[in-house]
Amino acid sequence: MPELRWQKSSYSQEASACVYLATAPDTTLRLRESDEPDVVLHTSPAALAALIATVKQDAYRSRS
Repeated sequence: MPELRWQKSSYSQEASACVYLATAPDTTLRLRESDEPDVVLHTSPAALAALIATVKQDAYRSRS
């Protein structure tokens, strides 16, 4: 497998708490955390988008 190009999340401010994202050649997404870079999650763009939408919706509800 070709080497992935990891991009740090813009929400990751601290050097020890960074989330990284990469697109694999098969168009699936890879996620990892800086403290454990060998642990890589695999997901689809649609599944990640659904997760983010749910988290945002729940965060909005908890503020109301």
